[in-house]
Amino acid sequence: MLLTLSALFGWMNHKFLPLPHSIGLLVISIAVSIVLVGIDLAFPRQHLFESLTGTLFQIDFSQVVMNGMLAFLLFAGALHLDITRLRRRGLQVAILAFAGTLISTVVVGCAFWGAAAMLGIFMPLAWALVFGALISPTDPVAVMSTLKNAKVSPDLEIELQGESLFNDGIGIVLFTVLLRFAMGTDATQTSTFAIAELLVVETGGGIMLGLTAGYIAFWGMRLIDDYPVEILISLALVTATYAVAQRLHVSGPLSMVAAGLLIGNRGPRYAMSDRTQGYLFGLWTVIDEILNSVLFLLIGLEVLVLSFNRVSLDLAAVAIPIVLLGRLLGVSLPLLVFGWRRPMSLWNVAFLTWAGIRGGISVALALSLPEGSAKPGILPGTYAVVLFSIIVQGLT
Repeated sequence: MLLTLSALFGWMNHKFLPLPHSIGLLVISIAVSIVLVGIDLAFPRQHLFESLTGTLFQIDFSQVVMNGMLAFLLFAGALHLDITRLRRRGLQVAILAFAGTLISTVVVGCAFWGAAAMLGIFMPLAWALVFGALISPTDPVAVMSTLKNAKVSPDLEIELQGESLFNDGIGIVLFTVLLRFAMGTDATQTSTFAIAELLVVETGGGIMLGLTAGYIAFWGMRLIDDYPVEILISLALVTATYAVAQRLHVSGPLSMVAAGLLIGNRGPRYAMSDRTQGYLFGLWTVIDEILNSVLFLLIGLEVLVLSFNRVSLDLAAVAIPIVLLGRLLGVSLPLLVFGWRRPMSLWNVAFLTWAGIRGGISVALALSLPEGSAKPGILPGTYAVVLFSIIVQGLT
């Protein structure tokens, strides 16, 4: 059903709108969801769309994204990234991915906590910081999908792509740490030393695992010239490495980025024939497009199964400018402190701020929050920010 709807909405977008593919799918799926909700309210006893909502209720969005799509999407994104250009902008990417995410998490969390208090919503600061952690990282899927239709300088493009790939892994680690703290986990696991150790182990371990597995796959490809087998090796690399990362409690997203960068840059030079390159990169482009389509469709259709109240919608509206402020400070402050290799212009800061798009990963993390926590206040805010950033920021 989801593939059928993706194909139908993709055709409608191409024929009648036409917006960038992913954004068009999201806009159409939201519009259809709103129409279906309206019809269901008008004819409450008819259950006209019970099969569709039943399917959506059966889908665990968080599990589908975090343990299904994410590994393939991150590997595909890193596979096409030029590591030479990335190395030249490595300082800026590292600053944005690490310091920027930390600053944004704190700014957004504190401001969201204050906004909730002003609206009469009780939300502990720890849970507000959890919201800051899940919403601060830019989404690599959304960013790369939007950049396909944007005309930006190569330097800014590589900074955005690199940042979105790496801060995704950093954000998930931060989210995990802060969630433990918010849930009142044993103090020995939430001390400053334990948090720092977890960050180092998860990030460093994920990168090392990805590089190790990537080199094994690279040498396997180098010893043969058989494109079906080499494609199978790339698929096995993604599934096996991500599963091992979860078992070892290291960052699966960062392991995918590391493996994708290695295979995508060393593979064509030393391990793949021209024929293999054509088939392998073509397949991963198709995988990327299909999963992107289904992901953006799901984000739009989730409106059918989510419930919001008036107060939470007010908080959601306030969350949009709060997140934009956090992104602005997360971009400008660390770059002012650590400096650019070129003069920093206000236009570059404004562009990096506005181009920091959130997507399905933030929604998946919000949906994974335990019931009975601050989830009723966090989920609407997450959804509002994601929709605003993809549609409004993505189109402008």
